Amino acid sequence: MPSDLRRISWLAVALLVVLRISIGWHLFYEGLWKLSTRNTASPWTAEGYLKNATGPLRTTFRKMTGDPNDLKWLDYDTMSAKWDAWRGRFVAHYGADEKQLNRLLDGPDAGFSVPLAELPSGMDFNEVAKGAGVVKDAIKYDSKSKKLIVDGKLHLLPTEQAKLLDAVNQLKTPELEAQFNALSKAINDVAKQSSKLSFRERLAAMLKGDPERVGIVQKAKKEGDADQVVVVGEVKYYKDLIDRYETNYEKAKTKFQWDHLERQWSDLQKTRRNLVGPVQALEKDLFEEANKLLSTEQLAAGPVPPAVTEMSQINARTMWGLTIFGFLLMIGLFTRLSSLGGAALLMLFYMAMPPWPGVQEIPSIEHNLIVNKVLVEALALLALASLPTGKWFGLDAAISALLLRRKVAEKS
Repeated sequence: MPSDLRRISWLAVALLVVLRISIGWHLFYEGLWKLSTRNTASPWTAEGYLKNATGPLRTTFRKMTGDPNDLKWLDYDTMSAKWDAWRGRFVAHYGADEKQLNRLLDGPDAGFSVPLAELPSGMDFNEVAKGAGVVKDAIKYDSKSKKLIVDGKLHLLPTEQAKLLDAVNQLKTPELEAQFNALSKAINDVAKQSSKLSFRERLAAMLKGDPERVGIVQKAKKEGDADQVVVVGEVKYYKDLIDRYETNYEKAKTKFQWDHLERQWSDLQKTRRNLVGPVQALEKDLFEEANKLLSTEQLAAGPVPPAVTEMSQINARTMWGLTIFGFLLMIGLFTRLSSLGGAALLMLFYMAMPPWPGVQEIPSIEHNLIVNKVLVEALALLALASLPTGKWFGLDAAISALLLRRKVAEKS
């Protein structure tokens, strides 16, 4: 009988083994569940947990996300590049038609068109459009293909459509009424098509063309008047809120200051949702529209693999760490090493939101001071790392027996 069993009762041995298996099962199942979400529309991510980190390592954990305040969602160039990278992965993953995806993202290269057999006799359509104030080449008639075409980038504005129809109606004659009616109908039909912006155009309108979001600069009307007036947009206001919060966070010491910070954080998150939410909804619509282009067989390939980022690597390490350490603890293999690995992982969770005095309190149904369930489980694993529980019950016992047998054989 091993010497350690002379000092520890069989009941204690059994309970320690059960504790090791229980913690192992907890970690293993948690890791498996997180891994199973990868093929769903909402894969698990530690991003939200890290963004809400508190304590002395708050900045370190938040920076690990790459974008702790979601400012990249509000930058057109960043989002446009992100969508281009997604398009490449989408086409490679599904073998999809890249032209259809390009049309979805950027609109039709050939523009929008409707058939029109002929123009009213003697009409120079381009001159009529020019006289109506329509942007050059925004709409034209192609006599070869017999189509009325609107440029895919310029589109036809509602005001241009109304002026063009008014100009056409002024030229209408009883003898050519049918031809004029056909032209008016074609203008309405092609304008309806062109009114639907591509996703990239909608993104540009949202992030570059909305003065309430991005702000505007109102220039002086005449020389000698007041200087330019800058109208602060919501994005600038949001960035100012972030700067104010971070400054106050560094100074916070008392409960009153933390309570005040909590209200500031609430305002900050409300502003973030109002700004970022529509962009995220637009991206979701893009992905859904892209999926509609796929066949049943293509959809069976599962979701598009995410881009490889620091955040995705953190997610993968967390999921696989929980799964592997949990599995090894359950079967009692490399028990001491697995206990240390599991404890280190749990301590990272603990340090992201430590319930320490003088640290911002996390809203929860629990009330903790210094010690919480995560710390208790980490300490339990450290205790298990100091004991040979795998040799009491587990594969470590088989490995130990095999090594002992080999040593005896070598001596003999």
